[in-house]
Amino acid sequence: MKKFFSYLMYAGLLVFAINFTSCQDEFEELPQGNDQEAIAASSATAKLVERTSSNDGSYDNIVDGSSCIAIQFPYTVEVAGIQLTIDSIADLRLIEEIFDSVDGDEDFLEILFPITITLADYTEVVINNKEDLREIVADCKEGGEDDDIECIDFVYPVKLYTFSANLQQTGSVVVNSDLELRRFFKGLDDNDLVSFDFPISLALYDGTEITVNSNIELANAIENAKDKCDEDDDNDYNDDDFNKERLDEFLVSCPFLVHEVKRDGINQTDQYFEYVMNFKENGTVIVKNRTGAALEGTWSTRIGENRVLLKLEFDVLVDFTLEWFVYEIEEGRIKLYSGEGNKIIMKKACDLVNNTPDTLRDILKECGWVIKKVKNNGEEIDRLLGYKFSFGANAEVTLSNGVNTSTGSWAITTNAQGQLVMAITMGDEPGVSFEWLLRDLTNKRLKFEIEGTAYELILERHCNDNNEDGDVMEIRNYLMGGAWKIAKYTVNGIDTADTYVDFDFFFSSNNVASISVDADPLVDNSLWRIIRDSEGKLRCYLNYGENNNFIVLSNDWRIHAVSSTRIELRKENTGGTEDILVFEK
Repeated sequence: MKKFFSYLMYAGLLVFAINFTSCQDEFEELPQGNDQEAIAASSATAKLVERTSSNDGSYDNIVDGSSCIAIQFPYTVEVAGIQLTIDSIADLRLIEEIFDSVDGDEDFLEILFPITITLADYTEVVINNKEDLREIVADCKEGGEDDDIECIDFVYPVKLYTFSANLQQTGSVVVNSDLELRRFFKGLDDNDLVSFDFPISLALYDGTEITVNSNIELANAIENAKDKCDEDDDNDYNDDDFNKERLDEFLVSCPFLVHEVKRDGINQTDQYFEYVMNFKENGTVIVKNRTGAALEGTWSTRIGENRVLLKLEFDVLVDFTLEWFVYEIEEGRIKLYSGEGNKIIMKKACDLVNNTPDTLRDILKECGWVIKKVKNNGEEIDRLLGYKFSFGANAEVTLSNGVNTSTGSWAITTNAQGQLVMAITMGDEPGVSFEWLLRDLTNKRLKFEIEGTAYELILERHCNDNNEDGDVMEIRNYLMGGAWKIAKYTVNGIDTADTYVDFDFFFSSNNVASISVDADPLVDNSLWRIIRDSEGKLRCYLNYGENNNFIVLSNDWRIHAVSSTRIELRKENTGGTEDILVFEK
């Protein structure tokens, strides 16, 4: 919450006062209505000010497990065998994405030492090994009880005055940040007297601002606000700031597909895979198995031990009957844990279960759909990459590369659990003939898959050939402007462009790609296609069929750089490496 509010200048009227106190903790009685106007550095009000201006270290709990410290950027970690350089808060998201991609019970991360950490009072400490870090982390209170207050912030600049014991002003200072304010108070002795130049402004967790005119108003404002927001100080970084109310709303919003089940240390996924679980607002939960049979139970939620808990009770589904700790709700996924040997992972299935067959039929008929990936019976069918489906009326479907066209039939149905299924029959193209189960439905992308099996189909929306997209049209015009040479083709760091030095590459209308040697045609009637994909990225599909010399160039390439004389394409590989293909005129 801290640091996200704009700092506004606010000057005010100086008032003086005295409030002598001994060293006290945060539970000391706060100033009363007749409070005197200066405060001792050891007073309860001063401690509230220090806590409000302390450094918040909770944003990187995924790395250090402590809200009391923050690791200074840049530093390097190793996650699941992958080394990552963390340069900013945004990079922490990469760690969570790797953790999320591995649905294990534990997440393993190693910090590459040395690192420099910042403490709550902004002291910087160099840490040389894991043991030294653990010692500091052990001193931090966990479960949201660290000292810093994040639900309210000072609006800077703020002016303060210092006084001697006989009320003589000894100095003044203007502070412009939490760091300066915290260090100012750290430099005071317990009985030093200070006063703010009231009125001062404070920003609340919800973005609103308040003005206070005295110590009593300042202390009360901080005290009233400090517990009003979720500071996310616990180490369960992946809870994504949800509470009981958000969990209840999330559960009843859509049906869920069961993807993984472990009970008492035994993997039961095969038994329950693809079961549909539907939570009702009245506290009942309906589970449908793969035959469509319905089983009824109850659900309830509560807060306990700084966690949100979900209780499931069934007469039949004993493997689900337990009180579960809810570990994550994000991007349509929910993870439940109970001890070391019990786990359930489910994914939201709003579009897959609630939509009618007419919904998917209408979406398919609106535009063409380009094949991004197709796997049938375990075989990746790269020769169909970039081919376009056109779903017509009267159950007719065509599949074309711009030169060759196959025709077949299509139908949309639902299975016993109410999930949408697209059945395609195409006699001369068995690679796409299958009953495809819808896995993901968005406005621009469709994914069909039976997880854990050897069948997968991903389609990208392709309306009006992207003719309304100026960038797509410009790149097409560049490519159709004459012969191109391969200037670079790097795979695993090895450039093999010399292999293609004698070949001229042509990109013609109707998405026809060809290759010549000394003006003699070598490869004809191949496919190229430029589109903007569902993520807004420009992509180039190359498909030279099953020609042994050029099949390695066939791929779904990301367009990295473009000019009228140079096109650079890249393809990301697992492990973070990239293949690079550069065409030049």
